[in-house]
Amino acid sequence: MDATFWALVGLIIFLGILVYVKVPGTMASALDKRADQIRNELEQAKKLREEAQQLLAEYQRKRKEAEAEAADLVSAAEREAAALRAEAKAKTEDYVSRRTAMAEQKIKQAETDAINEVRASAVDLAIAASEKLIEKKVDAKANDALFTKSLTDLKARLN
Repeated sequence: MDATFWALVGLIIFLGILVYVKVPGTMASALDKRADQIRNELEQAKKLREEAQQLLAEYQRKRKEAEAEAADLVSAAEREAAALRAEAKAKTEDYVSRRTAMAEQKIKQAETDAINEVRASAVDLAIAASEKLIEKKVDAKANDALFTKSLTDLKARLN
């Protein structure tokens, strides 16, 4: 009997003890537990991935909604700005036209006042010149008659 035979007998005895102590069953159950654990972790990972994809889709949807809302706000602000610009332009044009009309009215009034003042000055000057001419050429009696006639003519013309 050589050493190889005894090694084979030792191996068979060792394997018999392992089977008697139920080591293969324990190893199989440990491996089954480990496989179940890995399977559960994979299922949880799949669930987490699905939840993450749902969250990603939800956030993308919310982002698109926010972008659309922002675009709506920008377009509303642009419309409001355009309306304010148009209103300001209309008010400015109205203000300018009113100021122009007031200026034209003041100019016409100034022209009228100037014409009336020139006429009054011309009348006063004509009266003064007439008085001087009459004083030189007419005596006191004729002076009174001529003065009265001139005043009546002048009043008639001015009215």
